Amino acid sequence: MPIYAFQCADCGHSFDRLQKMSDPDPQHCPSCGRDAVKRQVTAPAFRLSGTGWYETDFKSKGESKKNLSDGGGGEARPAAADSKPADSKPATPAA
Repeated sequence: MPIYAFQCADCGHSFDRLQKMSDPDPQHCPSCGRDAVKRQVTAPAFRLSGTGWYETDFKSKGESKKNLSDGGGGEARPAAADSKPADSKPATPAA
């Protein structure tokens, strides 16, 4: 079950709640009791990146594994290689 963060708009009290996605959000603040509780947007607690995340770890030995973090090439590429813009010349109008 996910943990959601809430804050009271009236008194500013912040609290977390472990609840199902289908459960309704709390309406009353546990600190002041008013009906002004809003759900906060929070960052996820994990990130899937690095050289250990593969398309699937259940392939047979004959099949090659594709590394998802580097675009499928197998070896990690430096980030600077992806950020360089392509060289292009402006098109000349036809006479």
